Amino acid sequence: MTEQGINHNQVEVCGRINSAFEYSHEIFGEGFYTVKLLVNRLSEATDEIPLLVSDRLIDVSKDYTGMLVRACGQFRSFNKHEENRNHLILSVFVRDLEFIDNMEGYRPNQIILDGFICKQPVYRMTPLGREICDILLAVNRSYGKSDYIPCICWGRNARFAGNLEIGSRIQLIGRTRSRLYKASGVPSINCLLRNPAYSLPNDLHTGN
Repeated sequence: MTEQGINHNQVEVCGRINSAFEYSHEIFGEGFYTVKLLVNRLSEATDEIPLLVSDRLIDVSKDYTGMLVRACGQFRSFNKHEENRNHLILSVFVRDLEFIDNMEGYRPNQIILDGFICKQPVYRMTPLGREICDILLAVNRSYGKSDYIPCICWGRNARFAGNLEIGSRIQLIGRTRSRLYKASGVPSINCLLRNPAYSLPNDLHTGN
């Protein structure tokens, strides 16, 4: 993958491992495993973020439950066909994993995305009167592939996002959060627009 492709999708999360490694799939002899990471918010709440990790990064046969780690990589999506319907599976594809002693000097939860609106944004008000907007962002990677990532914007960012058109290119910075109020229970992203004043013109798209 090109460096520019990586820069379109960057994730850093720090937290405690909360499960054993579970086999996911294998590609050209390289095994990939999922593991859950508990990430603290500023409040007392936590998010359980699924990581997808290569067996070349860590000994997946060992139990690391409770250990503090820092994981960096990309947010990935794929459609899993179950019971005559497609289910969007989301996880952090880990490129770098390290054990740490404490959180000092690390970003506990940050994601940066550069992509395109691929579905009409849905702007609404919550029962408590908060503005919210759901968007689906297509983030390109190499070899003609894309990840489709559901994002949530709040407040003035929600108002801005609600007026975006399909095909608009935007940059987001935010956090990866497990939205437990959703029926699916899969993680989505609580996003803040890096610059709420404008979206990027499509002619800046590099195709990477």
